Amino acid sequence: MQALLQEGRTQDVLTLVADLMANMNALQRQLNEVGAKRFKSREVVSSAQLGLLLTELKKAAAVAERDESLSKADDELQETVELEKMLMERDAEKKDKGKKKRKGGHKRKPFPPNIRREEKIIRVPDEKRGCPKCGKERTCIGYDVTETLDRVPAELVVRQDKQEKLCCKPCDGELCRAPAPDRVVKQGRLGIELVACLLVEKYHDGLPLHRQVQRFRRMGVDLPVSTLVDQVKHAAQAAKMLHEMAIEEVLASHVMHLDGTGLPVLDKAHRNGTRYGTLWGYVGDKVVSVFLYASTGKKKGQKPGELGPEDFLNRRTGFAVADASNLFDKSFERDDLIECGCNAHGRRGFVKALDGGDSRAALPIGAYSRLYSFEHQAKDLDDEARQKLREHKSKPVFDAILKWCQAYAPHEPPSSPLGRAIRYFINHHEALGRFIEDGAIPI
Repeated sequence: MQALLQEGRTQDVLTLVADLMANMNALQRQLNEVGAKRFKSREVVSSAQLGLLLTELKKAAAVAERDESLSKADDELQETVELEKMLMERDAEKKDKGKKKRKGGHKRKPFPPNIRREEKIIRVPDEKRGCPKCGKERTCIGYDVTETLDRVPAELVVRQDKQEKLCCKPCDGELCRAPAPDRVVKQGRLGIELVACLLVEKYHDGLPLHRQVQRFRRMGVDLPVSTLVDQVKHAAQAAKMLHEMAIEEVLASHVMHLDGTGLPVLDKAHRNGTRYGTLWGYVGDKVVSVFLYASTGKKKGQKPGELGPEDFLNRRTGFAVADASNLFDKSFERDDLIECGCNAHGRRGFVKALDGGDSRAALPIGAYSRLYSFEHQAKDLDDEARQKLREHKSKPVFDAILKWCQAYAPHEPPSSPLGRAIRYFINHHEALGRFIEDGAIPI
């Protein structure tokens, strides 16, 4: 290389350096792929990593011949996002956190006041109750009180429901009887409290019914699993009205979220004894959410009474937050259903490109870091104030990412990791930018 410079062949030196950098990037990509298979990493890029990548990107731009429009796009994105300023702010914040000293030792939190207190008097042993000076028995003047959390073992009881019967003895009139006790199943033998416990432990705590059978056996009662299954089935039928109310509340929310995940289901008639359905989750503005099972991954329900995502969205108007699945394409063709994209999906493509060794992805990732820093600032604001902050701060950054992607799109192969990330952002930028229009829409 030194000989080439002495001969004045600068262009050949630049070409050689560009080839070496390309080889280094290819090797780094292979190492990253091997590491990704061994360790599942989070989609987090630290400020130190981001700073190194931006430095590397500047060096590469200085050495290699680059399209003038791409250099301009890089400069504009960095200037709009103020990446260097952001990195300095992050470093300063990290140093401030490091300087804060921990005050005092570990302090135990008191137990919640709603837990019932039981007193246990611990007496002084008899041989120490007498006064060593005069020999008379000493008098209690108080107690040193400490609190210990303990457990009272659960107990099954057989409740004898006695229905009062009234009659008029003088005239031998009509007999009057008290109402029957409440049960989930008419003529059933399990009480409402016990059935409620079955449901909570099965669906909230994830305790299968056959394990609950084992627990009841240890408590002295042998209950068949078929009995518990029947109780759960009848309880679900009784709660159907609440289920319908939850659906209506989610559909009426200002912003609705939906997503699905594959769910294996035991099926003896199917090959390997298992088939895959989909569990769809729908979340509204409040704490209410709805989960609907579909026997397939298709957009419409395939069995009577089954609701697929398209069936559910047909009953919805307004904002709906979803990923870019083609299952929703027909639904979002309607004017009264507004698609809101998920920027975690938009950012993920650039993270994959960066993990593959493409340092150019550091610029949009840095811009996303800026967007999320604005969201952190707005977390305690109301929807109107959050929308104003996004319009003032987030919109210029988001528009700069879009402009950067549009500049790179003609020069980047669509099949490359960066090309796929760019294409995803451009194709869905309207939905991804919807959070700027309304403060209630999450980024």
